[in-house]
Amino acid sequence: MDFTFGLLGLCLHSFFISLFITMLGFMIMKTKSMKQSKHKLPPGPKPWPIVGNLPEMLANKPVFRWIYKMMEELNTEIACIHLGDVHVIPITSPTFACEILKKQDVIFASRPISMSTNILSDGYLASIVVPFGEQWKKMRKIVANELFSRQRHQWLQDKRDEEANNLMFYVYNKYKKGDVVNVRIASRHYCCNVYRKFFFSRRYFGNGMKDGGPGLEELEHVDAVFVLLEHLYAFSISDFIPCLRVFDLDGHKSKMNKAMNIMKKYHNSIIEERFKQWKDGTRVIEKDLLDVLITLKDFNNNQLLTLREIKALVTVRPFLLDFFFYLFLEHKTYRLIA
Repeated sequence: MDFTFGLLGLCLHSFFISLFITMLGFMIMKTKSMKQSKHKLPPGPKPWPIVGNLPEMLANKPVFRWIYKMMEELNTEIACIHLGDVHVIPITSPTFACEILKKQDVIFASRPISMSTNILSDGYLASIVVPFGEQWKKMRKIVANELFSRQRHQWLQDKRDEEANNLMFYVYNKYKKGDVVNVRIASRHYCCNVYRKFFFSRRYFGNGMKDGGPGLEELEHVDAVFVLLEHLYAFSISDFIPCLRVFDLDGHKSKMNKAMNIMKKYHNSIIEERFKQWKDGTRVIEKDLLDVLITLKDFNNNQLLTLREIKALVTVRPFLLDFFFYLFLEHKTYRLIA
């Protein structure tokens, strides 16, 4: 027993020494890079080593009021706040805002890189969260011209009508039973039903319910979507101090990976089977958006999207449908009482 505790203590001692050396080296490199920077940064609060102004930000809630008060004290319309490795530049001047949003739009139009967006887009392959660049331009063109065009909107009208009718059927069945309908939950599943119809030409991954409601598979799928939505761009300490990412201190990484595995469990087998059908010629007619993505060709008549890109794009699509319902319905429960 003494030997076991002694070995454990030795391992912990070695671990903390390694951690200290790693963080010390990180601090030295960071200090060196800051000294070598040729760009003069706007004024701001004096940062702590490594963590920057993260302690002040976490201690002063709400954060936007702390930032505004700090800028008033510094008598500046533009400031620089160090959050670990990240420089946050808040502005209060309309002139500066116009300069950023209009004249310098190319520089500031990109999406921030974070742990959550990296997991969600499978290494920044899909749209919405992809940083500005060639991949973003490619996916934006596909989304605008092939998925959300006027022609596609009309083409998918029957699928939307079918799901609207199913929603009314579900509410009516609840009414006949004397049950209470949670509109937030119903709207969530309606959005995901529409999404599944658009991409997979199916309402359910399993058998569903006879009253038009979701089955166990759909409940798990929708819950996974909202776990990802909840953690997308959520504050994570590892986004500002990358050396801590391996420890997953806030648990966001494990939760998102678990939710992504659920999404892949339901999506990947369908996508791979459909991909195979188009390749061997057993499917020749486009019936949904998944068919559209698989059959897209480039200028040389080669397949425009890889299988991995299609999987990432299909996974990200539910967030456009569910985002607005999350904003307006997530923190309030609306009930339709029959």
